[in-house]
Amino acid sequence: MSRTTQITAAALMPADERTREIAEELYQEVVAAPIISPHGHVDPALLLDDEAFSDPTNLLVRHDHYVTRLLFASGVSFAELGLDDAHPADPRAVWRRLAENWHRFIGTASGYWLQRELASLFGVDEELSADNADEVYIRIAGVLCETDFRPRALFDRFGIEVLATTDDPLDDLATHRALAASDAVAGRVIPTFRPDAYLDPAGAGFADRVQRLLDATGRPGSFDGYLRALEDRRAHFIANGAVSTDHGVLEPFTADLSSDDAERLFRGAREGRLDEGQQRLFRGHMLFQMARMSVNDGLVMTIHPGVSRNHHEPTFAAFGPDTGHDIPVRTEYTQNLRPLLNAFGTAPGFHVVLFAVDETVYSREVAPLAGFYPSVFIGAPWWFLDAPDAILRFRSAVTETAGLYRGSGFIDDTRAFLSIPARHDMARRLDSAFLARLVREGRASLPTARRIARDLVDAIPRKAFKL
Repeated sequence: MSRTTQITAAALMPADERTREIAEELYQEVVAAPIISPHGHVDPALLLDDEAFSDPTNLLVRHDHYVTRLLFASGVSFAELGLDDAHPADPRAVWRRLAENWHRFIGTASGYWLQRELASLFGVDEELSADNADEVYIRIAGVLCETDFRPRALFDRFGIEVLATTDDPLDDLATHRALAASDAVAGRVIPTFRPDAYLDPAGAGFADRVQRLLDATGRPGSFDGYLRALEDRRAHFIANGAVSTDHGVLEPFTADLSSDDAERLFRGAREGRLDEGQQRLFRGHMLFQMARMSVNDGLVMTIHPGVSRNHHEPTFAAFGPDTGHDIPVRTEYTQNLRPLLNAFGTAPGFHVVLFAVDETVYSREVAPLAGFYPSVFIGAPWWFLDAPDAILRFRSAVTETAGLYRGSGFIDDTRAFLSIPARHDMARRLDSAFLARLVREGRASLPTARRIARDLVDAIPRKAFKL
């Protein structure tokens, strides 16, 4: 006997009947609103090439580290999941492993997204299991062959108005220009400037990257030339539609150095002779410089700190990055950002969006900072916190201090293209539930809650990201 999923119209809504009725009314205000996705990792070539998706496994399992990490933790090897390019796995065998372990995903955010995708896109209403794995695989594979399931058709079907990608500073952005010129999709696909590998002297290949940056821009090899080169590439991104920069730092440490000290550290960084303390100081000064540049050129600055990347060295060596073993660490913003905010926190037009995977900083630091500095916006729950219960905790943690208008709007931050509507729908349901509670408790009127629900998916992200 098949087991139907529990994804219903009332999913994620409050259990209390009257509060649920209010939440469902608020949700109807936003259920069909366009999707604004100002931070994510979808490859723009997916839309330009517009090729059919190859198979269910490659689409829904192999490249989704939320899925593969939990399967790995449950005893399924990465080789069995097809992550070993030298020894490809049978896609149907990988799909069977997902189906056999489906019960392990119940209650997780990734399980919810997958249920949503399977039901809304493929008509799969039953839970996966060992018994139905092959039959469901065949059904999905059949849909993937249809013309209206190509990436561009899905982009328009999803109602995506803005989709931001994440791009290397030396990317020529030809794919973005081709998409813009072709009118291939109804919405905008815009790049995001991601300079981390060019700012961290501890990173592999830092000196080579800096030299390529200088060569590409024709700038001299001084620290000032290095800064001008970064500014040149930012201008290139702006010319191709970019509205923001992204900084995935371990800690959001900032430092304002003298020109002489910065030049000395830059020379040492290029020569590979900085100790850990000097590397940290250089990174901190460069995050400060990124803020200075944002004040000048208007790009919104987003900071995504607090993740120890590639925690398991053997897995990184065998399978590379983004394979599920990036682990959160504690984050401190108040003192780390003080030099940056003292210099630029009240600068007209400067926007900096602070994200966290350490949710203890929401009420302690991020909300109070956003409640004073006009430049600071609260980043939506990200990565491990992009989940139903964590999103509700986030709303409670920040709203009493900063209100509902100092946020970024929802950020899906995904490589999994098909999960975008499921993730945004999840956020809309949860925000409706949170607002309904405020109405039920007499803390907001229903008309005001309706307005806020609409603003959370439209006016708020447009303001934060200057859209």
